[in-house]
Amino acid sequence: MSDSDAGRLPLLLAAAVRLDPADDVAIARTDLPQGSAWLLNSASEQDTRLVIRCLVPGGHKVALTHITAGAPVHRYGHVIGFASQDIEPGDHVHTHNLAALEFARNVPAGLRAQPAGPSGLGAGATFLGYRRPSGRVGTRNYVAVVSTVNCSAHTARQIALHFGPERMSGYTHVDGVVAFTHPYGCPMRHGNPDFVLLQRTLAGIVRHVNVGAALLVGLGCESNQISALMDDYKLGDRTDGAWQPPLRYLVIQEQGGIRKAVRAGIERVEELLLAANDVQRTPQPIGELMLAVQCGGSDSWSGVTANPLVGLVADAVVQQGGTVVLAETPEIYGAEHLLAQRAVGPEVRARLLDKVRWWEEHTRRLGLEIDNNPSPGNRTGGLTTIYEKSLGAIAKGGSTPLVAVYDYAEPVTARGLTFMDSPGYDPVSVTGQMAGGCNLVLFTTGRGSVFGGKPAPAIKVCSNSRTFERMSDDMDFNAGVLAEGADMGAAAADLLNLVLSVASGRPSASEAQGVGEAEFNPWNLGGYL
Repeated sequence: MSDSDAGRLPLLLAAAVRLDPADDVAIARTDLPQGSAWLLNSASEQDTRLVIRCLVPGGHKVALTHITAGAPVHRYGHVIGFASQDIEPGDHVHTHNLAALEFARNVPAGLRAQPAGPSGLGAGATFLGYRRPSGRVGTRNYVAVVSTVNCSAHTARQIALHFGPERMSGYTHVDGVVAFTHPYGCPMRHGNPDFVLLQRTLAGIVRHVNVGAALLVGLGCESNQISALMDDYKLGDRTDGAWQPPLRYLVIQEQGGIRKAVRAGIERVEELLLAANDVQRTPQPIGELMLAVQCGGSDSWSGVTANPLVGLVADAVVQQGGTVVLAETPEIYGAEHLLAQRAVGPEVRARLLDKVRWWEEHTRRLGLEIDNNPSPGNRTGGLTTIYEKSLGAIAKGGSTPLVAVYDYAEPVTARGLTFMDSPGYDPVSVTGQMAGGCNLVLFTTGRGSVFGGKPAPAIKVCSNSRTFERMSDDMDFNAGVLAEGADMGAAAADLLNLVLSVASGRPSASEAQGVGEAEFNPWNLGGYL
């Protein structure tokens, strides 16, 4: 590759992309018709004619060499599965001839990532944020109305709906009143795993740096009592140094029913708005960002364009002293050894691998398979196995060392690249990352997710130009230009500028459409992958 090609994708075929010299497959840039012929024009080998043996849809894999049944198949230079039958050069490689068999994945001892060092990207950059007394910085300033149980969800929504644009016009430093509701809270035994997950998630939202004030709404007879939640997580206690916004609560049964509770809730929120409005955005260093990196509706291009691009931005945030939270444990499966070898020490490495082993047992107990994870849309987009999906997904975490591993919705305190255990189901996973403290979400998609986040805004990075153009109202950034020859470094700078702009208050595409409340979805230990 010449100097002028540096930073661009390694194109092997005129119509396909080969990502590593060890790969047995390339990714079709467009539909490759049966009988069409292409030249392998790599400088390291003589030109070879490749004849397409059957239609290979755009984004799908085409075999570059003969692969014997049972042999491993490589993409990204790593195993993505095993041939379930003989595969010939020019064949379409997908679910009909590629299987996700178990294989050993060794984790070499010792750190295999470079410590964060200056790259120039993001150096000295700032955004306009809300600095809290705890020292942490918010990118939004909401009043949160949080239901402790599903029985109070309607009441919480009615309270929040009262505060439309007209009523909010006088509160110029508040981004809105948001209801956080869910289907849980009763019957549950205090202290059981689902109860702990729910309480930890709700507490994380109440104390979120993007929440300027909060109202808890309960029914009165539920298992998840407001008093227990406040005691268990010291809500309202300002002695531990964590951000504790002004907090009020109400109980529907004590108020005399829904209508009276809504009136009382509106009065409490009006008081909270005065407190929340008493703050302004000020310039803050990029190191105060805590990015949740996430993917949903992925396609085969996600691991080629959008995820590596987000990884560069993640590296820049870490290099400037910030935090990045990678998640979705089932979606690192088959690539966990590559992330584990970046761990800063044996305890972090063991903790990550323990999470993966838990998911193996969890899926066996529920009668599931982790390879069920690539959805029908993922597979239509060219992803065949969970190994292939995971190898592309971990690119969102960039290249810096892994410094800590957290439980779902656990407060993230470390700076640097971290990992949070969560399902791969996007709303549940992002809910945990936000409850852990993430103040902004970078969300990659290829098929076209319409996810939105509150209290942390979600920026959707699209892996291909076709989806970006078709769903332009829902996408924020087109990473598909990388497959068309754009420079990766320049695109990373553009994406980082967008991140800083949204962090400073510019609405993301999902925010502009009011998306984000319904996506709040705490993890319940059911059949999620």
